[in-house]
Amino acid sequence: MRRPVARRTSKARTLTEIRSLARSHTKTAISVLVGVMRSDDATPAARVSAANAILDRGWGKAAQPLENGEDSALELIHRIERIIVHSEHFDGEDTGAIT
Repeated sequence: MRRPVARRTSKARTLTEIRSLARSHTKTAISVLVGVMRSDDATPAARVSAANAILDRGWGKAAQPLENGEDSALELIHRIERIIVHSEHFDGEDTGAIT
C-alpha cells in the first residue's frame, strides 16, 4: 500500500534541498549575470536579459499596468464588479456584453 503523505513529504524535502542548493550559488550567478551585462562581446539581447534578471532579483518585477480603454481589462473588471458585487443595482442591462 502506498503512502501518499510520505511521498509529499519527500517531494517537499527535495524541493527544499534544490532551493537551498540553488541559493548557495547566488553570488556566483549574480557575478555571471553582471559579467554578461558588462561584456562587450555579449550580444545586446544577452546584456539586456542579464540586466533585467539582476533588476528583477534586486527590486522585483515591474508592475504591469492595466489598460484603461474601451474593452480593456480594467473596464471588464469594473463591469464584472457592477454585475456581481453590486447586483442589487444591476437592472439587467450593462453597457457591454461580457463574453
